[in-house]
Amino acid sequence: MTDPRKRPSFVELAFRAHGRRIYRFFLRQTGSPSDAEDLTQRVFTDAVDALGRTTSPPDSMLAWLYTVARRRMADEIRQRGRDGRAAPPWDLDSLHSNPEYGPALGAALEDAIGRLPEGQRTVVVLRLLRGIPFAEIAELVGASEAACKMRFARGIERIRDELEDKGHSPLS
Repeated sequence: MTDPRKRPSFVELAFRAHGRRIYRFFLRQTGSPSDAEDLTQRVFTDAVDALGRTTSPPDSMLAWLYTVARRRMADEIRQRGRDGRAAPPWDLDSLHSNPEYGPALGAALEDAIGRLPEGQRTVVVLRLLRGIPFAEIAELVGASEAACKMRFARGIERIRDELEDKGHSPLS
């Protein structure tokens, strides 16, 4: 019989099986490998705490880990907002080098996004640049899906107006 202290824990097995998926989730959300690593570690630390209080793992470990990851991401977004740090993704530099936009439009787009109110900016960045569905954005920012759609619409309208004021017209 195996010594129970030498058996891998639920969390260790979950990390081996799903750690890369959780890391990729955070990488898509943040655009930063170091932020993704940090957030992944926090998810598994949370998992150690939660699973240490139970004798059996959840029915679907991966689904449970994604739930923990989404909550951790929402906490991170709220914390960054309180600290006055940028909304995710933390890096908009890709707009400058995007051949679709060109350097002038990329810079103007980044400026316009940067001038949006925090709530609008977060939703616009997550939807427009990260392609996250509104339902998931709503969960991340702690608002209703309808509110997120409204923030997105208003943010896009402000960006469009600002770009037109700077001589950039939308494609026909």
